[in-house]
Amino acid sequence: MPIEKLVIFLYDRVPELEKEVKYLRERLSKYETPKNSNNSSIPPSKDENRPVRKSLREKTGRKPGGQKGRQGNTLKMVEIAGTIERHVPGYCSFCGHNVSDSPSCFVGKRQVFDIPEITVHVTEHQVYQKRCSICGHETISSFPAGIQSPVSYGPNLQSLAGYLHARQYLPFKRMQEFFNQVLHVPISEGGIHYLLNKLAQKAVPAYQMIKERLSAETGSFVGSDETGVKVNGKKYWAWTWQNNGATFITITDNRGDKTVKETYEKGFEKAVLVHDCWKSQLNTPALSHQLCTAHLLRDLNYLTERYNHKWSRTCKTLFQSAIRLKNKMSATDYLTPKKQRTSITGWTNC
Repeated sequence: MPIEKLVIFLYDRVPELEKEVKYLRERLSKYETPKNSNNSSIPPSKDENRPVRKSLREKTGRKPGGQKGRQGNTLKMVEIAGTIERHVPGYCSFCGHNVSDSPSCFVGKRQVFDIPEITVHVTEHQVYQKRCSICGHETISSFPAGIQSPVSYGPNLQSLAGYLHARQYLPFKRMQEFFNQVLHVPISEGGIHYLLNKLAQKAVPAYQMIKERLSAETGSFVGSDETGVKVNGKKYWAWTWQNNGATFITITDNRGDKTVKETYEKGFEKAVLVHDCWKSQLNTPALSHQLCTAHLLRDLNYLTERYNHKWSRTCKTLFQSAIRLKNKMSATDYLTPKKQRTSITGWTNC
């Protein structure tokens, strides 16, 4: 090939090669700045090499520990103790003389907070029969409501089982050990299942009330999310809807629109739905939709790590300023103009 044609060929290839280099650099940068739970919606369980967690909270400049002016929780003496033990000397500590009959005076006191020995309290309910002296009819008294079997567990034990299961997340085997060894209550894992099922039936009305309260939300927000959970070794989803006053959770076998339609068919037509832009959430009817601020902050972290752009840093500062202002404002503050709020909303409208 003549040198002139070779130069022209190479000259024409330069833009194409530059475009290819830019494309390859763009792809490579994704690996140099990978997405993880710190800068995206990726859950921590899927992080590669588990990066160091970065909190979205800002530094306050305060030292660790209790702050000045706080109300402490130091253990304090009570005015009337449940048990008083008097320790009066019987012999002189110097010469050994018997001082039992000598008068004594109070010097000081110390209190010990402890739990008494835990024993099961068994209440026996007995019913009796009486014959009427006039008509001869025999009347038998009734057992209290809820006591239907010869031996049963009382309401306090039922409530404790529910607390350990739903709040402390104890497995059934460990719950059985706690009841058997600490409380000295003979109960099997099957018995714990039985108690929890009874509690679940009692909670149905409250469960429905919470669900209806969220569906009736007007003029405010409802936050929603779905998280993978294991149920009997299989993958399920824990769907959550909540506002400032209530949280509704349901466990289903899918992450699609089916759960939303079965739970909140009409959606939230009078409330703003806050979520992470999952398709099923976006398809939910609502007054409007808003992306979760925590997700936005993580996305801005990624943009800053990858491009180090001024816009992502400025935008993150703006969100953090808005969060700080929101935490200081009361409900009535939104009814009147506020200079700080106006400055923030004015910036976002630019």
